[in-house]
Amino acid sequence: MELKAEAIGIVRNFFAAFAGAARPLLLLDYDGTLAPFQVDRFQAHPWPGLRERLQSIHQQGHTRMVVITGRPAAEIGPLLGLDPPLEVWGLHGTERLHPDGHRELDTLAPAVHQALDDLRAHLRRDSLGGLFEEKANGAVMHWRGASPAQALEIERRTRALFAPLAAMDGLELLEFESGLELRAGRNKGGAVDAILRESSGRPVAFLGDDITDEHAFRAVNRAGSPHLTALVRPEWRETAADIWLQPPGELMHLLSQWLDACVSIGR
Repeated sequence: MELKAEAIGIVRNFFAAFAGAARPLLLLDYDGTLAPFQVDRFQAHPWPGLRERLQSIHQQGHTRMVVITGRPAAEIGPLLGLDPPLEVWGLHGTERLHPDGHRELDTLAPAVHQALDDLRAHLRRDSLGGLFEEKANGAVMHWRGASPAQALEIERRTRALFAPLAAMDGLELLEFESGLELRAGRNKGGAVDAILRESSGRPVAFLGDDITDEHAFRAVNRAGSPHLTALVRPEWRETAADIWLQPPGELMHLLSQWLDACVSIGR
C-alpha cells in the first residue's frame, strides 16, 4: 500500500537525510503499532510480515532500533521474535533492557513505593471489575473488551481510587485507550530524550499509536537532527505526529522504504 499523498514529501525528505549520515534511530511503540491490540496482551503478535521486515532492517546493521513500550520490557522479545533481540525501554521508559539482557530500573522514592504496594494489594483483592495489571512502577486497570456500560463503571471506580494518589509527589495518572495507569518515573518522551542524548545528530523516527505516545512524538519533533513522527492506527485522531499511517499496509511500506534508504548510508 502506498503512503497518503500528504505523507510522501515528508517521508522523502526524511530519507534523503540518510545519505552519508550516521546510523539512524528507529524508535517503535509495540501494542497498536507493531501488533494489533488483544484483550490477552500475550497474544498480541506482530502484523503478518512485519517481523520479517524488521529482521531485515536489523540484519542490515545500519539502524539502531529501540522499542519504547508501556509493557515490562521482558515481554517484548518473545512476542517480537527478532534475533538478536532489540533494546527495549519498558514501563514507558522507567526500565531499560539491553540486548545482552542487562536491565536497568529507576529507583522509586520510599513513600511512592509504599503507596503503590498498598494500591496493588488492594487491587489484588478487588480488581473493580476490570483487568488489573501489576508493574514495578505502577498499577494499571484495563477495560478493553468490556461492554460500554461496564467500561464506564470500571473507569469511574478506577478514577475514584487512583485520583487521590495521583496528587502525591512522584506519581501521575496516565490515560490510554481503554485504561488508566497510576505510575512513577519518566514517560516515553523522557526515554526519547535519553536515547537522543546518546545518539545526537542522527536521523530519528518514532512510530506510535496511543495517547501515551504523544510525549515521544513531541520529544522527537524537538530534535535538531532530521526527524519523522508517525501515528500508526486504523483511524486518524488529533496528534503531534507528522504523518498518519494505517496498519499494516502503510506501515510495511514505510519500513520497506527505510530498508532501501539505508543502502545510501556511509556512501
